[in-house]
Amino acid sequence: MSDTAATSRQLALPFDEPEPFSAEDFIAAPSNAAARAALAAPETWVNARLIVWGAAGCGKSHLASVWAAEHGAATIVAARLREAWQPPSAAMVIEDIDVMASPVALFATLESAAGRRSPVLMTSRQPPGRLTIPLPDLASRLRASLAIPIEVAESALLDGLLLRLAANRQLVLPTSLHQFLLHRLPRRPGVLREAIARLDRYALALGTAPSRRIAERLLAELTDPPEASAPEEPKRGRGDDYIENHESGTRRLL
Repeated sequence: MSDTAATSRQLALPFDEPEPFSAEDFIAAPSNAAARAALAAPETWVNARLIVWGAAGCGKSHLASVWAAEHGAATIVAARLREAWQPPSAAMVIEDIDVMASPVALFATLESAAGRRSPVLMTSRQPPGRLTIPLPDLASRLRASLAIPIEVAESALLDGLLLRLAANRQLVLPTSLHQFLLHRLPRRPGVLREAIARLDRYALALGTAPSRRIAERLLAELTDPPEASAPEEPKRGRGDDYIENHESGTRRLL
């Protein structure tokens, strides 16, 4: 097998890369200040529900994970929610309601939570008013929730995020390469995450340090992809049917 073929085969291998969603790793900025303030005051949520929405990779899941850990909340991805869900914890997090599998199941889950006065945190790429929801009662419940956007990321946030993403992978980026990536890639957190992941994979497969040459290859691949083409930032266990209970620290299959 040629070196080129071997490299291509290496790059095609799947990688299991859980995101380290810790409170210390979250980068606070004006663009996410409103969401942070709302999460710190669940008593202000309309009907005990909050929807944090924004573009892919903007930090919705990071904030949701931190909130869930602080409040002992159980978490589920809306694409896996196919029947009414009533976790043992009082609080719950429902991720990615914009790609929900069953509007009926989500509606029943919200009704159950309302009856128990349980706080519900939801994430979405779109505000509730822009979602296409075939169930009028669910659309009404979502609109009757507090909805807070995470705004477009500032330059300082993107700069800090790029540094953190590289550090999490133990990558040392020369200043010139850091600036090249920051100024040439589409200025969205989700794109930066994917760029650093690919940079790491390519450098590993080629047996070399991250370089400008590899970065130039990335530019041809990451040409501002459509927002709806991929799920939210990588999540722990996103590929499995699971419920995560932060209160007990256990995970079980649905």
